[in-house]
Amino acid sequence: MKIKEYIMITVGALAFMLITGAGKAEETKVSEMVNSVGNHISNEVVEIKEYQAKSWAEAKAQWATNKAQLAGFFKKFVKTESTQ
Repeated sequence: MKIKEYIMITVGALAFMLITGAGKAEETKVSEMVNSVGNHISNEVVEIKEYQAKSWAEAKAQWATNKAQLAGFFKKFVKTESTQ
């Protein structure tokens, strides 16, 4: 078969599908899918924000602990006026 014959068969099949309605989606299914995807994205955004807030709080607490430990470490080696 030649390319022109393939194109004609494809166009004919597409026209048949459009005429019979096989290529059309129901609007209710599409709107339900859009709502479902929108709800999923909204839920993911909320979960990400909660995770980030928790993660930042843990990092802040760990930084404060590390800072206090480091200050204690340097106090052993650095002489100040009051300890001389």
